[in-house]
Amino acid sequence: MASPTCPHFCSLLLLLVLLPLLPSVFTFTKDDCLSLKSPVLVEDKSPVYLSPSGEFALGFRLVQGSQNFLLAVWFDKIKDRTIVWSANGNKLAPPSSQFKLSSDGEFVLDDPDGGLLWKAQTNGSKSTCAAMLDNGNFVILDENYSPIWESFKEPTDTILPGQILGMPSILQSRKSETDYADGRYQLRLQEDGYLVLYLVSLPSKKVVSAYWATRTVNWTSQLVFDEAGRIYIKDGNTSTTYNVTSDDPGSNQQYYFLARVDHDGVFTLYKHSKNENNASDGSCSLSWCEVQEIPDDICTTRANNANSIGWCGYNSICEKISTGPAVCRCPDRYSFLNPSDPRKGCKPDFPLPSCQTDGWEADKEQVDFIEFPNVDWPLSDYDLKDGHGVDKATCQKLCLDDCFCSAAIYEDKGGLCWSKKFPMSNGRSSPNITKLVLLKVPKGNVTNKKDKSTLVLALAVLLGSSTFLNILLLIAISAALFYLYHKKLNSASIASTSATKMRSYTYEELEKATGGFKQTLGRGAFGTVYKGVDASDPRRFVAVKKLEKVVGEGEKEFKTEVSVICQTHHKNLVRLLGYCDEGEHRLLVYEYMSNGSLASFLFGISRPHWNQRVQIAFGIARGLMYLHEECSTQIIHCDIKPQNILLDEYFTPRISDFGLAKLLLAQQTRTHTQRRGTVGYFAPEWFSKASITVKVDVYSFGVMLLEIICCKSSVSFAMGEEEEALIDWAYKCYIEKRLEKLVENDEEARNDMNRLERLVIVAIWCIQEDPSLTMKKVTQMLEGVVDVHVPPCPSLYTSPPPIIS
Repeated sequence: MASPTCPHFCSLLLLLVLLPLLPSVFTFTKDDCLSLKSPVLVEDKSPVYLSPSGEFALGFRLVQGSQNFLLAVWFDKIKDRTIVWSANGNKLAPPSSQFKLSSDGEFVLDDPDGGLLWKAQTNGSKSTCAAMLDNGNFVILDENYSPIWESFKEPTDTILPGQILGMPSILQSRKSETDYADGRYQLRLQEDGYLVLYLVSLPSKKVVSAYWATRTVNWTSQLVFDEAGRIYIKDGNTSTTYNVTSDDPGSNQQYYFLARVDHDGVFTLYKHSKNENNASDGSCSLSWCEVQEIPDDICTTRANNANSIGWCGYNSICEKISTGPAVCRCPDRYSFLNPSDPRKGCKPDFPLPSCQTDGWEADKEQVDFIEFPNVDWPLSDYDLKDGHGVDKATCQKLCLDDCFCSAAIYEDKGGLCWSKKFPMSNGRSSPNITKLVLLKVPKGNVTNKKDKSTLVLALAVLLGSSTFLNILLLIAISAALFYLYHKKLNSASIASTSATKMRSYTYEELEKATGGFKQTLGRGAFGTVYKGVDASDPRRFVAVKKLEKVVGEGEKEFKTEVSVICQTHHKNLVRLLGYCDEGEHRLLVYEYMSNGSLASFLFGISRPHWNQRVQIAFGIARGLMYLHEECSTQIIHCDIKPQNILLDEYFTPRISDFGLAKLLLAQQTRTHTQRRGTVGYFAPEWFSKASITVKVDVYSFGVMLLEIICCKSSVSFAMGEEEEALIDWAYKCYIEKRLEKLVENDEEARNDMNRLERLVIVAIWCIQEDPSLTMKKVTQMLEGVVDVHVPPCPSLYTSPPPIIS
């Protein structure tokens, strides 16, 4: 008998090996190998495709709180049947959906109308059969019985022993414990070799920030989950390993293992006893036990990140419970900004300290302190007192005497007392924290006000004993309700009017509000800005700008232009509250921005958090897009630079001085010598006879975007030893593929190279000699809505031009 040829013999041998592993729903014939006999319907309580040992199963699972189903793989020998892989978390399958092998040779999941819910991506290879293996891997094979798709290579949020991930790979958390749609966290094995945990925005999945990473840069990395329950990274070039987990998980003869990116952003290694009747395992015999968490305390990890508000948001407390995930809670007298999303932070249920004579904090008898032991707010300090004379009572008194103080953090060891302003960063609670929070609040509830309608109804109860009085009272109530109704309408009318009209101030009012123009906030091309107090609301600070060199045809033109500015409303613009037009005095009154300018934020001693810088860039782009395309009258700023970007209490960027170029310069037919701008931010249009267009702002934004990326001033950079323009240097780094030079010593930015490259490319497109970009297109490119392409060299005007007078 002739020996069989190798291809046929090998294929038959492989089939014989795989045949015992295949579920019973498949049949084998000489014509069509192993395939589905017929589509599997959801409502049929479709067969569970078991692995040979019965430990894993593939099938449909009804999603809690829903009438729809998930195509999933799960542990089938334990009671909770834990899901380890799912196909359609973002598109649940309604009843009558079908799982089938299509006529094109593809395993697909279709809804009842034939719409595609999921398909195994086999890159054109034709599927003929599938297998549910004993390690939890669901495998699809081609006609030669070679794997063409594996669930192990397209994981969701979980990996299992025996699973190896190559570069690049992503584990995406689910939205919640019972919602299998994509959540806010990712574990990425990147092409640069790093393994990184990221917070991402939804639904775009754009990276927001990294909060944990390995030090495996430039490795040819593989993430290995071995059969013994250990997780490590292996370098394919050197065989060097990096241990991701270090704790002993126990014997794989006794335990099942899995590792998952949980919905709270923690990458956790779990174990579960294989014998649920084994009492010696304690809770691990009935449920999954945590072996190791990465990071080990997400509250501490995010809170200690420079310039990060923390995992739970402003003014909240992040608490890691030993037997469960981290939770966010609000301190007493505070409530969630968004009750449906506790991670958005908390707001006080009382007025903030105003440092005014009528503020509640001015009467020390009305001030109370709530104590929170073992809690700390590690950021947002503005003062520190220390020494043996600083005890708890002293710390409390220091906060009591300081109208700006919202809380004090006291630590007995060393006599330390930190003062905090509102808003405060993410707090964290832990038995290991030796600090005590003294939260400053008003006594009682200072926000409740009696409703007049309640008072009327109370009188009705008191006087309701007489029919005659009831008739009189009914008339009185009707009259009162009529009065209150019309008063409400009038109030709404007044509020509506005040929202669209500016307030006109007298010079004397503003002189008094600023204390005689004593405290200077800044000086610019358009005038000097002073800090003041709003006369109509003494609890609110304002910024008063004294304009210089006002050019115009009189009071009417000034009011017309100011009216245009006042009608612009956007969260990334500084709001104009009013004006003064009295004799030779021209002043503008703006809302006060408590965190100063972007220039001081970027170019200070410490480098701001990478994600915070990115979000600031996005906000500025949106603000400029509004000025150029969305407000009723197009406004070209003409002087975009970090000094003209202010930051509010939440570090939201606000563009200032918009509209002033037209107000303070002559008419739109300005000559070359009359054009105003700032050295380092000039667009090429400044040096031609072309009319000024929105492109001047696009150019300036490009320069500023590079400054935001590098935390370097373009003006100071050009005056350095190399006398090289920032945009020349940035383009050189881009062309030479050395973008990491732009963000030296910025680990978070270096861990986000894809987004870094996108931002640099967008900046280079903005600073072309004749940029065709609009701010709308720039915003879309920044946010990843549209693709970005390789930019040409910004060849002209890259060196700083001479200052124009």
